[in-house]
Amino acid sequence: MFNILFRAFFAFFILIAHIIKADSPNLTKLDLSLLQFNVVQNGNSNRKFIWLHGDEKTAKMALEYHIKKYKGTAYFIINESREIKINGGIMDPNRIFSIEGAKKNLHKYNPYWSASKKKKILEILNKDRDLLFLELFSNNQTLLVSLHNNFKGYNIKSEISNSDEVSVKKNQNPRDFYLCTNKEDFEILSRSPFNVVLQESPPKEDDGSLSWAALDNGVRYINIETRLGWLSMQKKMLKYIEDNLP
Repeated sequence: MFNILFRAFFAFFILIAHIIKADSPNLTKLDLSLLQFNVVQNGNSNRKFIWLHGDEKTAKMALEYHIKKYKGTAYFIINESREIKINGGIMDPNRIFSIEGAKKNLHKYNPYWSASKKKKILEILNKDRDLLFLELFSNNQTLLVSLHNNFKGYNIKSEISNSDEVSVKKNQNPRDFYLCTNKEDFEILSRSPFNVVLQESPPKEDDGSLSWAALDNGVRYINIETRLGWLSMQKKMLKYIEDNLP
């Protein structure tokens, strides 16, 4: 009897361990020519999350917490500063998502590079961008969520002129807000306690940011923007998306 009970308990333990292992986040690496990401996958979901600026540590902590509790795939850039280092120069990783945006940003930070050097780097960036698009935009049912933190100055008012609709809450700090590109998502988020802007119209000038690339590729996109250090706020805003958006 003891042996039978022991074998039954052992089989149950193995089953539970297998289930836990299957549902635990899986860590891999996305290694491109100029960009590297740690990729954490937790089960199967239409949610994809990305952290792009290495100095925005609150956003990283919020996403690390979230991806352990909720299903989805999270992309963490392997970088400690806001800009990435490339071939002796630097560049903003959130300005590489269009050819024109990448070209302007490369010149902004590296104005003294030769034309041939810039051309070579842009050719490499074009390949990296294509691979990233395959990762992030391969399914038009994807909900892509980007996490950012701001410092003094930048707030929701900075985005109003580029927005189609705006919902500003009186009791919310203007530096904490959602930016989304899908009308239905905006309607849901506008009923939340949080600030939100809708940007569903193509910009007059594409700056190479991920939001415009997602819009151009027909992928739902939301940026969760909060003050640096306000971890609890970013967690709450992530949870609201998880609980309310399809």
